[in-house]
Parts: sequence; structure tokens; C-alpha cells
Amino acid sequence: MKIGVFDSGIGGLSVANAIEKALPEHHIIFMNDQQHVPYGSKSLAEIEQYAFPIFEALVYRGCEVIVVACNTVSMLFIKKLRAHFDVPFIALEPMVKPAAEATKTGVIAVCATPATLASQRYAELKTTYAKDIKIIEPDCSDWSYMIEHKTVDDQKIRARVTSTLAENADVIVLGCTHYHWIEKEIKEVVGDRAQVIQPEQATIKQLKRVIEKVREARAV
Repeated sequence: MKIGVFDSGIGGLSVANAIEKALPEHHIIFMNDQQHVPYGSKSLAEIEQYAFPIFEALVYRGCEVIVVACNTVSMLFIKKLRAHFDVPFIALEPMVKPAAEATKTGVIAVCATPATLASQRYAELKTTYAKDIKIIEPDCSDWSYMIEHKTVDDQKIRARVTSTLAENADVIVLGCTHYHWIEKEIKEVVGDRAQVIQPEQATIKQLKRVIEKVREARAV
């Protein structure tokens, strides 16, 4: 089966690699938008204009399931994508629920783009799953750019992560697939003071369920 994986830049490649490793019998087609990355600080109209033709290309190439490995696009457009295209979409979104369930201090940090943090879906996640949890949202607005252009400032990232620890956060959510590429560095800063979580394995579990449903629909 052909599985499409989309992201604005190289972030989603980590998700595509994880899927390929877990499901080697399937053909993974990864597409991104190097020309316009990063999306996190762009307007809704711009993001839609840039992203939707790429999803059309994935469908045209025969993808039967598409993973939206871009938290920004997932948070803003997943309902519209599902209405527009006749293939199942799997959305990535910040793991607010697991973080709220895991915290012992009652404080979590969500590292995400400005667009994700400002989205209605993110507000719903907080209201539904973290009503009594303190959520710290450090300024990560330049992280995607640094990662995409290989200009990562270790000191700047260390300062942001350390500030969340100073506020007693014991779970740090990586709410942008670009940040997966610096997960190791973040964990080195955190040590045993906090848990760092991201959605790759949860996405693979959901993908397996969706693939099975697609197979069942074929057999009917």
C-alpha cells in the first residue's frame, strides 16, 4: 500500500522514517514544501495555498492513507482535508492528553509553532484534557527555521528548555515534527527532571488501525 507523509519541511521525514521502519511492507511517499517552509508563522490562507496542491499530488500518486506530519496543518485544516479528499488522513497534534495524564507536578510544557498554539484545536485539547494543568508555552518560533537551515543555536534551545524546568514542568511535549530532530539534545538538557514526548509511535499505532480498515473496505 502507498502511504503519503506530508510536512512543510524536513521535520516529517523523521515520521516517514519511523513508519518505514515499522511497516517495511508498505511504500512510503514523503513530500514537503521546501520552498515555503516553515509554516508556523504564516497566515491560514498562505498555508492552505501552499499545502493543498501537495496533498492533491499525493492522492494522484495513489496514496491510500495520508499522514499529516505537520502539527500546524493538522491543527488548522484536518477537517477540511478530510472533507475535500476521499482518502483517510491521520493528524499529528500536540500530545496534551498524555502529558496531562503523566505529570506529577501538574505542570507541562508544550513546544509548538505560533500557528499551532493559536489554533482552535489546541484550545480544545487544553480545555478537554488539561483543565487543571498549568501549561507553559516557551517561545519556539525560531526553532523550525534553525533546524531547517542547520543553524541550531544550542544555547538558545537550552535556555528555553531550562526555563520550563524552572517552572516545575515535568513533561515536555514536542508539538512540531521539526523538533524531533533535536529531541536528543533536549533530553540531554532535561536529564531525569522531565519526560520528553512526541507522537511518532502513537501515529504508527493509529496508522496500523487505518490500514486495516482500508483493507477491510477493499474486501467488501
